[in-house]
Amino acid sequence: MHLTLHLTDRCNLACRYCYAQHGTSDMALATALAAIDECTRGEENPGIIFFGGEPLLREDLVFDVIDECERRAPHRFHYKVTTNGTLVTDAFLARAEAVRLHVAVSCDGAPKTQDAHRVAASGEGSSAALLPRLKAVLAAQPYAPVMMTVNPDTAADFAGNVRYLRALGASYLISSVNFQADWDASAWRALRRSYKELAAWYLDAYRREEKVYFAAFDKRIATRIWPGRGASCQLGRRQISVAPDGTYYPCVQFVGHPEYAIGRVGEGLDEARRGCVFERNERAKPSCAGCALLGRCNNRCGCLNFSTTGSLDEVPPFFCEHERFLIPLADSLAERLYAERNAMFIQRHYNPAFPVASILEDMAG
Repeated sequence: MHLTLHLTDRCNLACRYCYAQHGTSDMALATALAAIDECTRGEENPGIIFFGGEPLLREDLVFDVIDECERRAPHRFHYKVTTNGTLVTDAFLARAEAVRLHVAVSCDGAPKTQDAHRVAASGEGSSAALLPRLKAVLAAQPYAPVMMTVNPDTAADFAGNVRYLRALGASYLISSVNFQADWDASAWRALRRSYKELAAWYLDAYRREEKVYFAAFDKRIATRIWPGRGASCQLGRRQISVAPDGTYYPCVQFVGHPEYAIGRVGEGLDEARRGCVFERNERAKPSCAGCALLGRCNNRCGCLNFSTTGSLDEVPPFFCEHERFLIPLADSLAERLYAERNAMFIQRHYNPAFPVASILEDMAG
C-alpha cells in the first residue's frame, strides 16, 4: 500500500501544464495520522508519500508525521516526498537523511526547457532556484528520482535534457509525456527522433556499465521479461490519495473530483465505491481489442485515461500511437543487449536482488 498525503493544495509555482486544483487548503496533523491508521492497518512496510501542491510548504508537517509514525511503530513505514525542489535546503536534506525520507524532484531539464513551463505565478522561470538545489539533492541521495515532463514544444530537446540531467548526477530518470497537450505531426516526429537518440545513449550507457535507470525504456523492457507487469495500475487498491480535507481518492489525478471519492478520514474507506472504481478501471478497453501490446502497455492507468479523456473507459489515441512506437524500440534495445550478454543489463533485468546489491556495492566503493 502507498498512501499519498496531499499536505496542501498551495504551490509556490504555477506550472503551465499542472493538473492540480490549487487553493489555500492545508492538511492537519490529526488528519494525516488518522488516514495512516485507517489505510495502513495490517499492511507490511507501507509507503507514505508526501505530495501537494508543493509539500515543502508544509515541511513541518512532513517531519511531524514521520516522527509520530516512528514513535508508534519504528521502521514500519518507508517515506518519500515529491517536490518541485525549489524549497529544498541543506537543513531539510540533513533531516531527510536522519529519518530515511527519500526525495524525488520534478525537473524538465536544462534551463531553457525548465523555464518553458515550470514557472512562478509571475511567469518567471524556476531553473535558477531549482538547479543548485537539485545538485544538492543528488549529492545527498544519488538515487533520487528526477521526473521530467515532455511537452510538444520541448520534444526536440528531450534527449539533450536527459543527457543534461545525467551530467548533473541523476541516475534515476522518469519521463512523462504530457498526453493532454496537442501533439501535432511535427511534435510527434520530434519526439520519435529524441527517443531514437536516447536509444543510442542507452546502449552506450549499458556498454560502459553505467548505473542509470531510464524508465521510458526500462519499464517497457520489464513488461517483456516479466509478463503482466504493465497490465494493471491497481487503482484505489495499492494506492490511495488523501486530500487536505481528509477525503480519500483512488490516485493523485482524482483529488478534487468528488464523483471519485472513496471515503473520508474518520469514516473509513468506502469499500463498495473503492471496488467499483477498481473494477471499472480493470475492464477491457473497447479501443484496445485485438492489440498485440495488450498486457504490456499502460492502457489501464486510471490517472492517464481520466486526465486525457475524462473517463476510465477510454484510452487517448495518441497514447496508443506512442506505445506502438516506444515498446518495439525498447524491445530492440533489450534484444541487442541480451545478445551481447551485457552483464549490467542482465543483472538489472533478471536479478531481483540487483537494487540492493547495487546500493551495497556503491557503499563499499
